[in-house]
Amino acid sequence: MPNTPSKQSSSAGDWVFLDGEIVARDEAKISVNDRGFLFAHAAYEVTAVCNGKLIDFDLHMARLERTLAGIEVEMPTVDFAAIHAELINRNHLREGLVYVHVTAGDQGPRDYYGPEALTPLVYVAVTHKQLIGSVARDGLTAISYEDTRWRRRDLKTTQLLTQTLAYRAARRAGADTAILHEDGYVTEAASANLWLVDEHNTLITRDLSAALLPGITRGRLVALLGDDGLKIEERAFSLEEFQQAQEAFTSSTGVVIAPVLQLDGHTIGTGRPGPFTRKVQAAYYAYIGADLSGLDWL
Repeated sequence: MPNTPSKQSSSAGDWVFLDGEIVARDEAKISVNDRGFLFAHAAYEVTAVCNGKLIDFDLHMARLERTLAGIEVEMPTVDFAAIHAELINRNHLREGLVYVHVTAGDQGPRDYYGPEALTPLVYVAVTHKQLIGSVARDGLTAISYEDTRWRRRDLKTTQLLTQTLAYRAARRAGADTAILHEDGYVTEAASANLWLVDEHNTLITRDLSAALLPGITRGRLVALLGDDGLKIEERAFSLEEFQQAQEAFTSSTGVVIAPVLQLDGHTIGTGRPGPFTRKVQAAYYAYIGADLSGLDWL
């Protein structure tokens, strides 16, 4: 999934990796015959960088390999670790994101089938971005939006039209993000997994299936919070249950942990980030080694 637009600024790095070379970003070009361009036949990953260190890099690469297998593209033989390290160094990236995009490549003129073996194209770029900022502190508002995505949402592909339209609808409604739902049940946010805290102080997040992306941050939180003794349930929940929660928040690579304060104009809990959300934020920030000095709201 792409990362939730945040209220803090971000900027692209000057150097990118494309098709075997590191080049200036403005000079990077792909073929009009690339299957990612023509068919969205492509996968992507986004790994956070905190204090110059990649967060859960191996898990992101494992998910990339799984997604590529699911769309019949071989895992590229490039050294992703070395590429990440080089781009972090060249772009002087201390905090932000590294984006990896792997397409089914240029296989000649437009043809649905293409050759039996697909030679991938690899693009890697970085974004300078504050991971913990005003969104983490102040929270988000959301609208509900019907989930019209394809049925393999567990694969992190570039087929993101529903998410794009959901964000546009949210922006027009004066909200920050959208909560996707299907048959009355929440799947995930437009580009993040969702959590709620019910009246029994239980943390609830949707169970993994083909209906949603297995978020790397989500998985890390399940492990961290379970170790802290917090009760966690992984199951489906309705929009109504989400609205009636004590607290709610999203988890993602780009915005990390973001409180959700409102859905379709209905205030969730007190309408302010609550104590469970703050505890979750503190646990994850400690895990990634973030500098918490100055976060007087935590």
